Amino acid sequence: MQILNSKIFGESLSSTPLLVFHGLFGMLDNWGTFGKDFGELMPTHLIDLRNHGRSFHSEEMSHDDLADDILRYMEHYGMEKAHILGHSLGGKAVMQFAIKYPERVDKLIVVDISPKAYPPHHQGIIKALETVDFDTVNSRNEVEAVLSQYIPERSTIQFLTKNLYWDENKKLNWRFNLKTLSEKYNQFVSNAIKYGVFDGESLFIAGKKSNYILPQDEFSIRQQFPKAKFITIKNAGHWVQAENPVDFANAVKAFLSIP
Repeated sequence: MQILNSKIFGESLSSTPLLVFHGLFGMLDNWGTFGKDFGELMPTHLIDLRNHGRSFHSEEMSHDDLADDILRYMEHYGMEKAHILGHSLGGKAVMQFAIKYPERVDKLIVVDISPKAYPPHHQGIIKALETVDFDTVNSRNEVEAVLSQYIPERSTIQFLTKNLYWDENKKLNWRFNLKTLSEKYNQFVSNAIKYGVFDGESLFIAGKKSNYILPQDEFSIRQQFPKAKFITIKNAGHWVQAENPVDFANAVKAFLSIP
């Protein structure tokens, strides 16, 4: 049985743990500052999704697969219940988990994503990543130069190149499993999560400058998450926690009733 890789803060604290899941092409390190801060308040687990970071690679990548990974992780660490937070793709994973295993969720936090199907919109990034030839590039700068031919945003390039590492053959490579993420993209982005209802407390956090959660999505979200609360974080786009970390952290603390 394969268990997701994680970094745990505040392990010795006795309160309900908080499990945090990143988005597509991300890794737990993207949440490092958040994890350290919340680890002083409660046990906080930053977790790499399958096919990301240092977690295992697999040819399977459905919402159900991601939800089952969370269950196995909780069982491995002997958790009966936890607060579950997910951003973007991680948000879809935690929504599916809450619907499938509601008894395991104390409070649910979904960051800048809704349960709906999204049209494919990462084709340019996938094309850029597939264009990098690790037989010919020998430095991070050379990888950035290739990506910049396809991706105009410097911040996106920096986000992606955090995934570079030197593999056992002393070649640069991606930590994420690009093959599966490309082949199964429609399964986890262009599919809605399965229908079901989570009756527990849930918070949906949107970035003011993002269009991932639209006002008209609130009705459909409440069909599956009837106790959903909504908050919009100003001065933030899709990467809410990075673009306005103070307001984001305060919203999470208020929802979890942390003074």
